[in-house]
Amino acid sequence: MRLTDFSDYALRLLMYAAARPEQLVTIEETARLYGISRAHLMKVANQLTRAGFLRAVRGRSGGLALAMQPERIRLGDVLRATEPDFALVECFRSNNECIITPRCRLRGVLKEALLSFWDTVDRYTLADLLLSPEDFGIRSAA
Repeated sequence: MRLTDFSDYALRLLMYAAARPEQLVTIEETARLYGISRAHLMKVANQLTRAGFLRAVRGRSGGLALAMQPERIRLGDVLRATEPDFALVECFRSNNECIITPRCRLRGVLKEALLSFWDTVDRYTLADLLLSPEDFGIRSAA
């Protein structure tokens, strides 16, 4: 299993916003910081805003901020909002045509593994990933 870049960028954007709670972060600065596409990050930010993890402030001095406390943002919820699907193999899909599905034991093993994945990521929140601005290479204004 592999998470998409979209989910990776979503988690990184949330981590950056959490590290700077007193100020808004922008798409431009975040894209530059991580060396990723501004256009792609804009799509990620829009999805996170629609899902209620970020709030967007429009205007000249606008930007993004967490829409809730980091302790309330479960990693599993972020991944459910950003990943297209978790159909690990054909038999997980609605259009399954595998001829051995009725007798195959693989589905049960992979379902158990996927449930373990969800159990793990649901135990952690954004607060468990908190970094300081210095961890991002940002010097404090003091």
